Amino acid sequence: MIRLKNEKQINGIRKSCQLLADMYKHVIPLVQAGMTTHDIDELCKEFIIHHGGKPAWYAEDFPGAACISINDEVIHGIPSKKRKIENGDIVSLDVGIDLDGYISDSAHTVKVGKVSPAAEKLIAVTKQCLEAGIAACKVGNRIGDISHAVYEVATKAGFGVVYEYCGHGVGLSVHEDPSVPNVPSRGANPRIQPGMVLAIEPMINIGTDEVLLEDDDWTVITADGSLSAHEEHTVAVFSDHTEILTKMD
Repeated sequence: MIRLKNEKQINGIRKSCQLLADMYKHVIPLVQAGMTTHDIDELCKEFIIHHGGKPAWYAEDFPGAACISINDEVIHGIPSKKRKIENGDIVSLDVGIDLDGYISDSAHTVKVGKVSPAAEKLIAVTKQCLEAGIAACKVGNRIGDISHAVYEVATKAGFGVVYEYCGHGVGLSVHEDPSVPNVPSRGANPRIQPGMVLAIEPMINIGTDEVLLEDDDWTVITADGSLSAHEEHTVAVFSDHTEILTKMD
């Protein structure tokens, strides 16, 4: 069931999203070679708790405040004291905050030092996919219009689009209806309505669109070992516009 949010609820979600955007503005400049993924997770957790929030992933039994995925890891990388960031890595951070019961969710892929031209292009295209998906998220369109917009940008660049994982409703719970696929689907295709709050999140691979689940039952990697990038915003739909709630600027 799709839960349409009222003005009070959207205001609460907006505050949570603004806190998440502030966290990224604080954390992203600190990510550098030599850090462990545990170090990054601690930065996220400390910022969230200091500002009165709770890491939203704890409610999902994820062992960290942040999903931290490096290079060929698509999503859900578990923070570790043993996993070090190296120069040239691309690091995807996916974080959610529970602020007074309102949930925010966004992801960004960070370049560490000088990355390859292929990685530069991948990250740029993934951001373009997110922008295209958000532009298609407006009253009167359908969820499938978001999917088509993301897919068209990625495939035009020659990249694979992850289809096994997708965006979703968010705001009062971490994962809500509807699902927001990044590829055209024959599944449910509801009309976009005012009051919807959605997490739109393209996961784009340089190579194959196929992914594998690691033995830890969390970390998802590309099936061919190619690089993957992840960008995500929480957006709220109004009758005359769509607002990016997690926008950093």
